[in-house]
Amino acid sequence: MSAPGSGTAADDRAEGAEGAAHSSAIAVLLAGAAALGGFLFGYDSSVINGTVDALKEQFGLGGFAVGFVVSAALLGCAAGAWFAGPLGDRIGRVRVMLIASVLFVVSSLGSALAFSAVDLTFWRLVGGLAIGAASVIAPAYIAEIAPAELRGRLGSLQQMAIVLGIFAALVVDYVIAQFSDGGATGTFPWGGGAWRWMFASCIVPAVMYGVIATTIPESPRYLVKKHETARARQVLRRVMGGRGDVDTKIREIARSIAADRPVHLRDLRGPRLGLLPIVWAGILLSVFQQFVGINVIFYYSSSLWQAVGFSEDDAMLTSVINSVVNVAFTLVAIALVDRIGRRPLLLTGAAGMAVSLGVLTVCFATAPVVDGDPRLGDAAGPVALVAANVFVASFAATWGPVVWVMLGEMFNNFIRASALAVAAAAQWLANWLITTTFPGISGFSLGLAYGIYTLFSVLAFVFVFRAVPETKGRELEDMDRLEAPRASRARA
Repeated sequence: MSAPGSGTAADDRAEGAEGAAHSSAIAVLLAGAAALGGFLFGYDSSVINGTVDALKEQFGLGGFAVGFVVSAALLGCAAGAWFAGPLGDRIGRVRVMLIASVLFVVSSLGSALAFSAVDLTFWRLVGGLAIGAASVIAPAYIAEIAPAELRGRLGSLQQMAIVLGIFAALVVDYVIAQFSDGGATGTFPWGGGAWRWMFASCIVPAVMYGVIATTIPESPRYLVKKHETARARQVLRRVMGGRGDVDTKIREIARSIAADRPVHLRDLRGPRLGLLPIVWAGILLSVFQQFVGINVIFYYSSSLWQAVGFSEDDAMLTSVINSVVNVAFTLVAIALVDRIGRRPLLLTGAAGMAVSLGVLTVCFATAPVVDGDPRLGDAAGPVALVAANVFVASFAATWGPVVWVMLGEMFNNFIRASALAVAAAAQWLANWLITTTFPGISGFSLGLAYGIYTLFSVLAFVFVFRAVPETKGRELEDMDRLEAPRASRARA
C-alpha cells in the first residue's frame, strides 16, 4: 500500500508537469503568431527578386536605378525599425503589429498598380516601414513572453518565419512566371504584367497577419510598465504554467524596469563612443549580419545566375533551391541554439561563410568575361553553385536566426525596445548599402563584390570572438550583468 498522501504528491507533480507542457504550447503559439510578421518581412523583401528584369524592361532602368528601386524598401525598413521601438513602448507591441499589417496591404496594392519607377519606389518605402516595424516588434514580443529555457528556440521562430517568407515569395514568383506568357516580363492569364501579380500576392499574408495579431495578448512586460498588473498576471499564468511564482516574476519585471517614464534614446548613452557597450554589440551584430552579403542572394540571385550563364528558368529554380537550403538549415539553428549556445553558432557560421564566399570570389574572379559578365565553365559552375548553397546554409544555421534571438534578449527590460530599434535600424541601413552598391560593384567585378563579403565574414568572426557575450539560459531581468568574453577571462 502507498503511504498516506503519496498519491496526492504524485498527482501534484503530474499536474505541474502537465501545466508546464500546456504553458509551453501556449508560448509556442503566441511566438508563432508574432513571428508571422517575420514571414511578411521575408516575403515582401524578397518578392522583388523575380521582378528585377521585368522592372528593367518596363521602366527602362539602368544598373544604379534598379539597385535603388530594389533597395528603397530598406530605407523604409530603417525608419520603421527606428520608430517601432518607442511606438511599441507607447501604444503596445500588438498595436504596432496591426499598424504594420495595414501598411503591408497598402504597399502591396500600390506596388502592383505602379505606373512608374518613382511611385513604385514610394510604395516600396511604405512597405519598408511595415517590414522595419515587424522586425523590431516580433523579436521583442517573443523574448518577453518566452520562458528562459525556450527563448532561443522561440526567438528562432522569427528567422524561420523570415526564411519561409523568402521561400514562399520565390516559389510564388516562379509559379507566376511559369503561368505567364513570356515569363516574369510577360502577361499573367488574369491580365496585367506578371510582375504586378508578384507584388499583389503579398496582400494575402498581410491580411492574415492583421487578423492573427488581434487574437494574441499584449506583452506582460509592457503591461507591467504601464501598471496593468492584473492583465500582466493573466498573461504570465498562461505562459509560465508551473515554472515559478507569477507574483515574484511580476516584482522582478517591475524591479528591472525601475522607472515608469518613457524610454528615450538618451537612455542608450554610455562610455563607449557615446553608447552603452551592449548597444554597440547589438549594432555591430546587425551590421555584420548584412555586410556578409546574404541578401544579394535573395534579392538578385535570379539576375545573378542568368548573368553567369544560366537560363531564366534555371536561374529562378536555382533561387528556389537556395531558399530551400535556407529553410532546412534554419531548422538546424532552432535545434541547436538552446543546446550549444549563441557564441559557438556565430563563430562556426562566420568561419563557414568566409570559406564559401572565398570560393565564390575565386570562381567569379577567374571566370572568362563575355559581354561584360563572367561566364562560369563546366567545372566552375557547379563549384559556385555548391559554394553559394554552403554560404546560405552557414548563414541560415547561425547568423540568420541567432542575431535575431540575441537582439531580442541581450538588452535589459527598460531599454530593450529602443535599443532593439537602433540595432535594427542599423541592420536595415547596412542592408540598404549592400543592396544598392551590389549592381555597381558587380558590374565592375563580381569577384571584387564577393571578396568584400569574404572580408566582412572574417571580421565578423573576430568581433564575436572578442566582444560578444553569451546569453544562453539567462533571464531577461539578468541581462544587465552581461560581460564581453575578454572581460570575463581577465577577471577569472
